[in-house]
Amino acid sequence: MNITEVVQLLNQIEEDLSVPRNVRSRICSMKIMFEKDNADIRIKIDKSLQELDEISDDPNIPGFIRTQIWNIVSLLESRK
Repeated sequence: MNITEVVQLLNQIEEDLSVPRNVRSRICSMKIMFEKDNADIRIKIDKSLQELDEISDDPNIPGFIRTQIWNIVSLLESRK
């Protein structure tokens, strides 16, 4: 697994119009962090895991998107 794969999966979620706007905004911020931030990759992963955990608890997220988020979490946790 590499970060490019994670960013691609985040892109898919961000582009899905069934995802609430606030969630798409948070996903976009996460993508930017991975692409631009110069912080240590472990810090980026930890921040993303926290954010994804909060997002997955959102009751307005469609079930299939929640599953995609859990898949991303699994990929990031395997990277730790």
